[in-house]
Amino acid sequence: MSPSETKAVVTLSLLAAFVDGEKHERERAEIKRIAEGLSQADGLNLPTLYQDVLMKRVSLASVAGELASTESKQLAYEMAVCVCDADGTQSEAERMFLMDVRTSLGLDASAARFSEQAEEIAAVPVAAAAGAATTSAVAVPNAPDSAELDKSILNAAILNGALELLPETLSTMAIIPLQMKLVYRIGQAHGYQLDSGHVKDFLATVGVGLTSQYLEQAGRKLLGGLLRGLGNQAVSSGMSFASTYALGHVAKRYYAGGRTLSTQMLKDAFSGVVKEGQSLQTQYLPAIQEKARTLDAGKVLSLVRGA
Repeated sequence: MSPSETKAVVTLSLLAAFVDGEKHERERAEIKRIAEGLSQADGLNLPTLYQDVLMKRVSLASVAGELASTESKQLAYEMAVCVCDADGTQSEAERMFLMDVRTSLGLDASAARFSEQAEEIAAVPVAAAAGAATTSAVAVPNAPDSAELDKSILNAAILNGALELLPETLSTMAIIPLQMKLVYRIGQAHGYQLDSGHVKDFLATVGVGLTSQYLEQAGRKLLGGLLRGLGNQAVSSGMSFASTYALGHVAKRYYAGGRTLSTQMLKDAFSGVVKEGQSLQTQYLPAIQEKARTLDAGKVLSLVRGA
């Protein structure tokens, strides 16, 4: 893809992020931070793009005009879909926006099918079986096995690190629901039956925005040349491994301690464990790469459902 097409793909993703107008201020701040960070990696003036989108100085028509190749149009649409689905199923405004994107880019029915696949992933519940959800502690027969929880956290981090290495956009989108399921299972192990709303609140409290995290993961893959096989440069940050590792261990502390940690304590703990996860990522990179070789990108939905 040309630099102008790359810029257009990122711009369309930012338009998708703000199309429903309901982003919390902290999520907006995270998206701005990510735009500033990614701009340093590629020379694109992403902070300016961010402001252009917020101030409505760019339009869908102008962005579509920059996308010349079939590949860039499909990639731009897929990223926009995943941005809309990152924090849950699409709102009416997001559905209408994506219909306009398909029309503007001249995409066929396969694009609508991709949106359906993304919606299916976004709709997978955090719990394996439906039941009455409560954030109250319930009796558990035995204390959870700390070593087993540590193992499950590491395995989840390796899996999400592997998904980060795959070029398919749906693979990137699967990372967030897998992280939510990990937090759910840890809470459940300590006697808490949670729902998706509580898990989302936990992620937001420690500083993980759903839309902003997807934008960061996909943006690094795009600018690193990995999405769609545009190059051989692997993702260097390993942020999916580190963030999953940190979410797991902070959730373990939080629920083991009876959910008594303050917001600031949770944020501080998460920040510290992310750094630990980043240092461990190199150690586990061979395992991450091996896991990536075994993943079938066509079965992402089954992977999320079975987690």
